[in-house]
Amino acid sequence: MHKRCIDCSVLGDTAVKMPVKLRIILKPDDTRKLLLPDGIPKTMEQLTDEVRKVCGLNGEFRLQYQDKDFGDALVNLTSTAELEDLTTIKVIPITDDCSQRFNVTVLEDAQSSSFHSDDTEILCSPSSSVSTRREMWPREFPIPKFSYDTELQLEKGNAEYRSNKTRFKHSTKTKSDILEKVAEEIFKFKAYPSDADFSEVAEALIKKHPCLSEPGSYNGCYGWKQRFKTKMGNYRTQLKGTGCSELLVNSLKSKAPEDALPAKKVKRPKRGEANHIPDIPTGETREKLENERHSLLTEVKKRDNRAVVKDKMAKTFSLRRQEIVEKELGVEELIERWPALFTEDEINAEFLRITTVPLQTRFLASLDNHHIKLIELFRRKGGVIREKTQKILKVLDLSLEVNMKRECLLKCLILYFGEDLDQLIKEYLVVQRDEAETELASSTMAVFVIREEGDSLQPPHDIGVVIEGVKVLNRLPSVAHACAMLFGLIYVLNLSYPGELEHTFDALQKLFMEIEPKKMTRKVLSLSVKL
Repeated sequence: MHKRCIDCSVLGDTAVKMPVKLRIILKPDDTRKLLLPDGIPKTMEQLTDEVRKVCGLNGEFRLQYQDKDFGDALVNLTSTAELEDLTTIKVIPITDDCSQRFNVTVLEDAQSSSFHSDDTEILCSPSSSVSTRREMWPREFPIPKFSYDTELQLEKGNAEYRSNKTRFKHSTKTKSDILEKVAEEIFKFKAYPSDADFSEVAEALIKKHPCLSEPGSYNGCYGWKQRFKTKMGNYRTQLKGTGCSELLVNSLKSKAPEDALPAKKVKRPKRGEANHIPDIPTGETREKLENERHSLLTEVKKRDNRAVVKDKMAKTFSLRRQEIVEKELGVEELIERWPALFTEDEINAEFLRITTVPLQTRFLASLDNHHIKLIELFRRKGGVIREKTQKILKVLDLSLEVNMKRECLLKCLILYFGEDLDQLIKEYLVVQRDEAETELASSTMAVFVIREEGDSLQPPHDIGVVIEGVKVLNRLPSVAHACAMLFGLIYVLNLSYPGELEHTFDALQKLFMEIEPKKMTRKVLSLSVKL
């Protein structure tokens, strides 16, 4: 039944109202049925009032619905036209304590995609420590407010600079205050900023306080950039003494004797991870969290126990990350210790905790947003790329199904960069299962697709993900979902991108997911300019 066609069926000139049933999720353990005798309301206000009245709700809330275009992922409901009979709706309370942090986190994502339904709960989890970061490096670095006397001096200095270009001569105390406050602000986003990050900070300082620009510097702030680098090094040493896990892991005492060198096996974020090695939450100990892990092994085997598993996985996040990053456990051992981690829901949740970015919804929405321009670009290519993409584009022309469109786009993207499609997406026929098992057992990481022989337009028999020769996921809804899960697992398991797919994964991270988009490979930068 098509959307908008269930409120009434027209018989001649008479419109007959058709009753509608909606499934309302209030809490993980509280689901209700909403019967609408007169069909779906025309406005969001009417629907909200009906939900409020039937469910006895007070306070503000928003609604999300399961969108079939995104594999039944929960998406913000902005119009009742999106609803049909038997649709599932989730009620998300809007609370004062979480609203501010929530808005900051999803601001960048609001233009291109909807977010995962658990974003608010994860980012505002009570198990988070003070050091938990809730947002990525900002597009424009926010210079903090300094002490009262420093702000007063800078205000006068800026006014004088604008009138006669006289630069402010800062005292040692003023400079120290600026460096201290800025270092604290930097650490809110990163413990190990890159050279480009320091440049952005210095430029932001001069932009806000032009009186601090330096004569003789090519950009007026090179000296500040070097001071911030030195200050951050000292600040890290200071925090290391307080027991910051992200910094302690790189101390010589924490390394094996054979690796006890300052520059050897430094464990830093590789690809924009906001919470690389979080601290143990206040009030918890490693022993308590280890007991929670043992409890998880039992809880994950129970049916309809998603809420308990989700809560315990959020609670043990810091312990799990320390194990994965510090001990570098293999996939088989991680499956044994953390079986709940290898599910779609928990991969999405863990990726959000690590990066503060929703995984599946942003990945799929970005593919859809770039689809038209990328396909036009692929069609214009000639030579070898045209030959390789021609068959895929023919399949695309024959199908209107959204998952097939995404699959074709991903395949063309790999070929566009001149990389081997079979290195990422391995396709087999059902009759080739034995051959597939043997080949996948030796694969480092890949998405596998098992199809029935004949029609490539039909849904595959099975789609899954293999890492280090181990099948970690199967029966996924589409190749695009599988690629999103593989991308997420690389972050979750702290793996490196496969070298033979360097450009593809760089594009997925920086163009589609918009994580650390500053330094792109030459081919990805060229594609970014064309888009």
